[in-house]
Amino acid sequence: MPESTNPERRPAARATEPFPLGACALESEEGINTFTTARRQLDEAAAVIDLAPDVLELLRWPMRELHVTMPVRMDDGSTRAFHGFRVQYNDARGPNKGGIRFHPEETIDTVRALAAWMTWKTAVMDIPLGGAKGGVVCNPKNMSPGELERLSRGYIRQVGRVLGLEKDVPAPDVYTTPQIMAWMADEYSFMQGYNDFGVTTGKPLAIGGSLGRGDATARGGVICIREAARELGISLEGATAAIIGYGNAGSYAHKLLVELLGMKVVAVSDSKGAIFNRDGLDHAAVIDHKRRTGTVAGFPGAEPIAGDKLPGLEVTTLVPAALEGEISCRNAMTVKARIVAELANGPTTPDADLVLRERGVYVIPDLLCNAGGVTVSYFEMVQNTSGWYWEEAEVHLQLEKKMTAAFRTVHETAGSYGVGNRVAAMIVAIRRIEEAMRLRGWV
Repeated sequence: MPESTNPERRPAARATEPFPLGACALESEEGINTFTTARRQLDEAAAVIDLAPDVLELLRWPMRELHVTMPVRMDDGSTRAFHGFRVQYNDARGPNKGGIRFHPEETIDTVRALAAWMTWKTAVMDIPLGGAKGGVVCNPKNMSPGELERLSRGYIRQVGRVLGLEKDVPAPDVYTTPQIMAWMADEYSFMQGYNDFGVTTGKPLAIGGSLGRGDATARGGVICIREAARELGISLEGATAAIIGYGNAGSYAHKLLVELLGMKVVAVSDSKGAIFNRDGLDHAAVIDHKRRTGTVAGFPGAEPIAGDKLPGLEVTTLVPAALEGEISCRNAMTVKARIVAELANGPTTPDADLVLRERGVYVIPDLLCNAGGVTVSYFEMVQNTSGWYWEEAEVHLQLEKKMTAAFRTVHETAGSYGVGNRVAAMIVAIRRIEEAMRLRGWV
């Protein structure tokens, strides 16, 4: 592994320390490397529980990485080389699981961090899986459906040798869709010589997808928000929320916050703009506007606001549902929400996390908050294996059980150690993975 991708270990900041002066300037100078962020989170939790050095060193590295280049015939007749990755972080607890992202700014360090977070996430949820992630450097917004299909199939031809229901199962992530999962499952099946649709999850129902998968990430997060409000003694009926990011997770969160909790979503944003209405935004109208125009910006039932104003709005719950680093030192001091529910992966930088903790903001970390997606993906794997498919009510019931149990474990661990929820979630994950590694004789 190149030295440039081996971040120096930094001393872990204990959760009880005050926010370090000058950290914002340091964060600005260094930029935000997501793998460094993931390692800092690991180091902090490891310090709290005095984790054995050999276990820590093993957990600080991906166990496998595959770097690939795919030639893709474009619609104009030219051939373009696309670069991609698959990182399998740790499979001590079971087959690897993790999404595939198509993004123009994808990097190996981002994929490493996401694979690490997926490893911790499956352990927090106590499902028998490890963690992986994949990515392709591309801009799907500038590609035709035919080009996307050829890219998706080319990626599977390159990484298929390390995939399979008993090895590693991808799923949709940023800018990938059920259709892309279908193309990938079909290509893998062709390579095997028989139907093997279980190689991906998040598929269309017609080829082995699961009911309840579409809104699973958001539904799991909304369950966590409900549980957090109970702990804090907050009534959510009529309470307000703002959502950063209006993709699958963010848009479904809007719908479910209103339908399940009776909240008002007063502001949402996407990569092209942000909108605000103090009386609440109608989900159906906003999503219809986005489908027609490609953005929430310009929605006639709201006023435009600057996207960087969303974190500082006077709301009960802030839901970052976009990309990494949305809440940083630059805006953490402006957050007025009582609850921050991380539907995105890695939306809060380590130093911003300290700011929020010092200010008494209740953070539901991504390892817990957005784990509904991987949990229902696991349910899809179970259904693919057995050939018996569940009713949607059963999916919701089992997700409810898993999310509430995981929330309770993380919340109680935070109280036991006197740490924030993110460190507590990491402690839960580390303990479970360490036990599996010791039983298997790895350490």
